[in-house]
Order: sequence, then C-alpha cells, then structure tokens
Amino acid sequence: MASHFGKLLGGSLGWAFGGPLGALIGVAIGGILDVGQSKQVQVQGGQRGHQAHAHQTQAGDFGAALIALSAVVMKADGKVLKSEIQFVRQFFQAQFGTERTNEYIRLLQNVLQQDIQVREICFQIRQNMEHPLRLELLRYLFEVSRSDGHVDKSEITLLHQISNYLGISEKDFLSLKNMYYKDVDSAYKILEINTNATDEEVKKAYRKMAVKYHPDKLSSLGPEFEKNGKEKFQKVQEAYDKIKKERGFK
Repeated sequence: MASHFGKLLGGSLGWAFGGPLGALIGVAIGGILDVGQSKQVQVQGGQRGHQAHAHQTQAGDFGAALIALSAVVMKADGKVLKSEIQFVRQFFQAQFGTERTNEYIRLLQNVLQQDIQVREICFQIRQNMEHPLRLELLRYLFEVSRSDGHVDKSEITLLHQISNYLGISEKDFLSLKNMYYKDVDSAYKILEINTNATDEEVKKAYRKMAVKYHPDKLSSLGPEFEKNGKEKFQKVQEAYDKIKKERGFK
C-alpha cells in the first residue's frame, strides 16, 4: 500500500506521509480504493508523523500539499468550478504526464469532500517545507484562485490566512499578491520596497528578490518545478524594468 501511495503522489514521500496531511490524503485514497486499504493508509500515516524532520521535501510531499490546499482555495467561495479542476489538471499534466495526472485529479475530487484542517496542515507544511518552496506553493494557490476568471474577496482573505499559517511574511505575501492582483504601486510592492526608496535601494531590492525567487530554489523538486519557478523570477524582472523606465535609470 505504501508503494502505491508514493506512486499516486508522483514521487517519493517523506514528511507528508504522516501528520494531518498524511491522514487527509489517506482518507481520500480510501475513497478511491476499498475501506480496508483506507484504514491501512491512516495507520501508516500516523506512525510516521513524528519522523517528519528527517526528510527533505520531495515532489510527492509538494504534490500532497498542493492537492490539500488547492481544495481549500477552490471551496473558499462556496462552489467548485470545472475551470478550477481543469487548471489543476493542466498543472499536474505538465509535471507528471497523463496517467499520474488522472490519479491526482481523482485524489483531489476525494479531498474536496473532506473536512480539511487548514491550520494544522499548514503548520505541518511550515515545519517541514523550505521557505522557497512555501513561496512557490502560495504562488500556485494565487493562480488557482484566479483560474475561474473571478477572484472573490473570500479567496484573498483565505490566501492571506494560509500565508500566515505557512510562516510567510506580510511583505512576501504582498509581493506575490501584486504579481497577480495589481494594487497601487504594484511594482514596488513586488520588490518589497516603498515608492520613496532611492534608486540604489531599488537596485538592491531587485538583487535580493532575484535571489529569493531564483528557479534553482526549487531544484529539490526536479526540473519540471524549476520551470514553473521562472514565472516569479520574470515578474520580479518586469517590476524592476517598470520602475527603471519610470525613473529613467539603468
């Protein structure tokens, strides 16, 4: 059963196999398989929950977190749309191919039926997932929220709450938010600076953000995820170019 669990999540599993996240995924798998197997997954998840810190985040851990928190965001406005399911499908299709993507979608559909302990799951992720990967996870959730063409206030409120639970700073949250939902002075917020920053401070902020969002930060998940990380990197570059053009410096 453990080997099937790992295959289902598209890679080796470490810390996500235990704790509240592992329990949620185990119950959802039980909805796909039979009741006896469901119980086995839940027991195994509980046994490994305290060993989480011994494992680096793998693609399977990240996939489990994506599924759980995608379901939370999709249910935030009280309805789950086909466009949201399709977005998740396209994401996993690019990462893992058709067969594994079909398994992920079946898993998501079962997770959507569960009562998800958002706070507890986010705390588990926070304890075990490296900061750059948590930023990538939040970026993905922003994309899920806008995939239906409409962003509800409840979704933004929820994303802010998730961000806090994940231990992501307010500046990092606003930076990611302004990559997708433009506020006044979005370019500055993306670089995590104020409009009164000097030209030298703008340059310094750009260098800092370029390091923070460099695609290499996602290398532990494999080359497929590194490609997705390039989008954040490009948005930082676009924000910097916009400020340079407005101020007229090179």
